[in-house]
Amino acid sequence: MIMHPAYQYALQLFQGLQKELRECWNLCKTKSRGFWATLAFGYIAMLTAFPASSILSRLYYQDGGNRRWLVAWTAVAGWPLTGLALLPFYFKKGVLPTRPTWILLFAYAFIGFLSAADNLMYSWAYSYLPASTASLIASSSLAFTAFFAFCLIGKRMNAFTVNAIGIITAATVILALDSSSDRPTGVSEKQYVVGFVLDLGGSALHGLIFALSEMVFIKLLGRESTHVILEQQTMVSFFGFLFTTIGVVLSGDFSVMKAESQRFKHGPSAYYNVIVWSVISYQVGIVGSVAILYCASTLLAGVLNAVRVPITSIAAVIALHDPMNGFKVLSIVLTAWGFGSYVYGGFKERWAHKVALIVPSARHSDEHIEPAGSFEGDLELPLSNSGK
Repeated sequence: MIMHPAYQYALQLFQGLQKELRECWNLCKTKSRGFWATLAFGYIAMLTAFPASSILSRLYYQDGGNRRWLVAWTAVAGWPLTGLALLPFYFKKGVLPTRPTWILLFAYAFIGFLSAADNLMYSWAYSYLPASTASLIASSSLAFTAFFAFCLIGKRMNAFTVNAIGIITAATVILALDSSSDRPTGVSEKQYVVGFVLDLGGSALHGLIFALSEMVFIKLLGRESTHVILEQQTMVSFFGFLFTTIGVVLSGDFSVMKAESQRFKHGPSAYYNVIVWSVISYQVGIVGSVAILYCASTLLAGVLNAVRVPITSIAAVIALHDPMNGFKVLSIVLTAWGFGSYVYGGFKERWAHKVALIVPSARHSDEHIEPAGSFEGDLELPLSNSGK
C-alpha cells in the first residue's frame, strides 16, 4: 500500500517523537537522587533567592539604610559561594580548570568593572523606587540583551524576540506614566525620576554585560559548558568584588556601618541580618541558575527567570506593602507576556531544529529513528554578577 508523502512524513515524525519521549522517560528513571535534589535546589533557588535579594535591597533603604556602595557590594561579596560550586567538577568529575591567559583575565576584569558600575546603578535605583517597580524595570534588560547580542555578535532576532522587546518596552512606559502614585514616602518626584533612569540604565548595562560574556565564550573560550560558565561567574564576581570594595572603602561605607546599624528601624541585629542575607541570597540564585543549566537547559532557566519577575512584585506588595494599582498589574502582565513570547520563540527555533534532525533519519530507515537531543541553545541564561 502506497501512502501519501504528507501522511508518511507525519507518521515518521510521530514515530520519532514517540521514541524520543520513551528514551527521555527511561533516562529520567536512571537519574540519581542527587540529580533530582540538584534540580529541586535550582528551582527553589531561582524562584526564592533572586526575589529575596530584591526585597532585602529595598528593605535596607526602607528601614533606614543609606549607603549605596554597600548595597552594590552585597551583590558580589558572596563570590566564594559560586567558586565552591566548582569543586565537585574539579575533584569528583576530574574536569581541569580553564587555563587563564592575560587577555582572558583582562576580559574578566573589564566585565567585572562593568558589573560593579551596574550594581551601583541598581543600588541607587532601589533607594528611590519600590522593589516591585524596580524589578519590573530591570526586566527590560532582556530587550537590551537581544539588542547588544545582535549588534556585537550578530545573533539574529526572530519575530518573537522583536515582539518581546516591544511588549516589555510598553510595560516600562506604563510604569513611567504612573510615577505619581508609585513614589515611596519621603522620595521626591526628582529622586523618583533619577531612580527610574538609573534602573533603566542599569538594565541597558546588564544587557551589554550579557553580550560581552557571550563574546568571551565565542572568541576566547570556544566552548560553553557548565563548569566554564561557573568559572566565568566566579572570576567576574571576584573582579566586581575588588572594584566595589574599593568604592566602599573610599566612600567610607564600612566605617559608618556601626553607627548606621544603631539607627536602623529594628536595631543592629536586623541591620546585619539584612546585609548578610543580601550577600548570600543573590549568589544562591546564581548557583541555582547554573544547577538548572546543568540538570535541564537554558530554556528552563529562561522560563524560571520570567516567572520570578511577578513573584518579586507580589512578594514586595506583601512584605514591603508596595503600592499596587491597575497600571502596575498591567505592567506585570505585559512583562510576563514579553518573557513568554521570547521563551516561546526560542522553543520554536529548537523545535524546528529537532524536527530537522528527526525527519531525515526517519526517511533513511523506518525502523531506526535518531533522537534529536535536547532543547539547549542560545537562550540567554539569567546569570550575571550585577542587577537584581
